[in-house]
Amino acid sequence: MVDPQHITGLVLAGGRGSRMGGVDKGLQNHRGLPLAMHALQRLKPQVGPVLINANRNLDVYETMGAAIWRDALPDYAGPLAGFLAGLAHCDTPYLVTVPCDSPFFPQDLVHRLGQALQLENADMAMAATREGPLDEAPSQPLRLRLQPVFCLMKTTLRESLFQFTQSGSRQVIQWAAQHHCATVPFDDSLAFANANTLDELHALEKEA
Repeated sequence: MVDPQHITGLVLAGGRGSRMGGVDKGLQNHRGLPLAMHALQRLKPQVGPVLINANRNLDVYETMGAAIWRDALPDYAGPLAGFLAGLAHCDTPYLVTVPCDSPFFPQDLVHRLGQALQLENADMAMAATREGPLDEAPSQPLRLRLQPVFCLMKTTLRESLFQFTQSGSRQVIQWAAQHHCATVPFDDSLAFANANTLDELHALEKEA
């Protein structure tokens, strides 16, 4: 298995928060703490060093006890800009990313991603959730839905990601398709519930 101390954890909190009215999503209150702090606390036991990717309110994020790095690309370019920032400042062989707005992600997330990466001799490993069959085909087996921002990757992919983003591409799954990416299914899709809107944030308050 991959030694957790060889993995840097990165909380992605650099988004524009458009669907939440433009607020800094990572600083929205959830059960008395900012969302990003929940993600950081859940990630810390699973990895070695921790980083936060943020583009606003850096003084507030600095109080959370992790190094803060801005996007490596301009204009809120999406998760890959955070990936690139993390890879640029990662001193371990591996980087794992989680979003700031999913406070319940599995406590064995990184362990299982690391297992799959090594078993498949892959370049990266990505979480997926088992979803119910389509309404029009209820007899079909459960489908896998990729959760691309829950991703463990080798830091040797830094140059590949730089070149990919320089072409103007911004989709995590498209970049992952260029490499050997292991898919890791998780049965509890609610563990990956996130808050893109204020209504979804309120709904998270009711989750176990």
